[in-house]
Amino acid sequence: MGKGTKYVAKVPDANGYIHYSDDEHQVWHELITRQKRVLPGRACAEYIAALDKLELPEDRVPQCADVSRVLRECTGWEVAPVPALINFTDFFNLLANKRFPAASFIRTREEMEYLQEPDIFHEIFGHTPLLTDPRFAAFTHAYGKAGAAARKEDRPMLARLYWFTVEFGLIHRPEEGLRAYGAGIVSSIGETSYALESPDPQRKPFDPLDALRTPYRIDIFQPIYFIIESFDTLFEVAQMDLLGLIEQARKLGMHPPAFPPKEAASA
Repeated sequence: MGKGTKYVAKVPDANGYIHYSDDEHQVWHELITRQKRVLPGRACAEYIAALDKLELPEDRVPQCADVSRVLRECTGWEVAPVPALINFTDFFNLLANKRFPAASFIRTREEMEYLQEPDIFHEIFGHTPLLTDPRFAAFTHAYGKAGAAARKEDRPMLARLYWFTVEFGLIHRPEEGLRAYGAGIVSSIGETSYALESPDPQRKPFDPLDALRTPYRIDIFQPIYFIIESFDTLFEVAQMDLLGLIEQARKLGMHPPAFPPKEAASA
């Protein structure tokens, strides 16, 4: 869901197996081992438990078919290898059919710290664990169905809801305190600490209308994070009329950006 990429998709062979080089397996190993070191005390208990359930290998890039077997047993989901970037229509249709699109390439060593487009590490390590949770899976499914039914002009707005929950959501409970669950946080060594510990960003109680009205940028640490109290909150949102919420948000108007324009930020 972007304008372009320098990466080339890995195409599965006739048996559905994706072949990675030794160096690509090593990149996966370095990413997963270092991220596992920073997540205790930062990622929420549900994510940690779900990650354990997937039993992702550390010595090689996992195969989507292996991850799918676990997801199907838990919630009926599976992983679908896709090119690096897909359009909104394909993205929403896959989610609406309980198929999570996973870019099949893995980042180069030169982009270990930050990658603008999602790679297999972000997709599998960041996104798929929580798809074993029925509440989170129901929210993602409802989101996909809403997106598939949405008008073209509504889809970028709906993307904000996904961004501030599935990608960059935080959760707070008395027994844990503030923790991360969003894939963009738990798969990023820099944003994991920034989202939870930096004094700079705003951290706001989650409200779907508020999230729909909030602009974001994909190439910076987020200036705003939304906090849920439980995954039950996302399950409740899944039962709402998401397209109706878009209309309400549009009538209320958009919030001003909490970040400078891209040109000014890069000057």
